[in-house]
Order: sequence, then structure tokens, then C-alpha cells
Amino acid sequence: MKRIQHEEITKASPTQLWKIYQDVSNWKTWDHEIEESFLKGDFKVGSKGMLKPKGGPKTWFRLMEVRDQELFSDLTHLPLCKLEFRHELIPTNSGTKFVHTVIFSGPLSFLFSRVIGNKIREELPGAMKNLARLAEAA
Repeated sequence: MKRIQHEEITKASPTQLWKIYQDVSNWKTWDHEIEESFLKGDFKVGSKGMLKPKGGPKTWFRLMEVRDQELFSDLTHLPLCKLEFRHELIPTNSGTKFVHTVIFSGPLSFLFSRVIGNKIREELPGAMKNLARLAEAA
């Protein structure tokens, strides 16, 4: 199992961040590595969505855990690898600490953690800073 994690602190409230997370079709406004994304149905456990990274194939994901204004995780199946994205919101006195964790598991996790993990590791801090700015302006 391989893991990538980054955290940021923002003046925005968990509510402000959560509204942006729920707007899956507009994830590309804060994560510029996303070309297209959408969710079929409500933002709840079991709902399926699609995400197309720039230069990559469309991938399908399922919301695995959703705790309103606290946490959500989604799971994507790659060949012999599972890719889980966790998004946690932790209220602070002056706003919110938010943590994004990417977990690669399965027989080919070592390969995918290098092939796409390096790009994720490189782009994640910028995407989270964009998310913070967007939430603070909301």
C-alpha cells in the first residue's frame, strides 16, 4: 500500500468547503488536472461518478464514505489496483484544516503509485490551495 497526503489550513468554514466538494461537475475549477467530472445522483454513499484527468482516460469512482461537512472518500478501480481519495475537514478556531489522502492498494499499487502518484504528489498542494481560495471567497 502506498499513500500520499497533504494538508492545508484555510479561513473558510467546513460548510464552505463542503459545498465545493459536493459540486463534482466543477471540481476542475480548483483541481486543474481534471478535465471533466460528474456524479450520478446525490452526494451520498454508493453514488457513482466519473472523472477524466487531463491526458488520461475516463475513470469511474464510487463514494464509499460520506459524513456531512466532515469527510468523504471515493474509490476507483484500476487494473489490479484500488485508488482511494479521502478528504477530511477538521474545524479549527480560525477556520478549517483539511487533509487529502490518496491510497494505492493491490498487486499493482507500486506501479500506479509511480505512474500517476508522482503527478498527484506534485499537483495536490496547488489544487488544495485553489480549493481554499475558492472556499474563502464563497
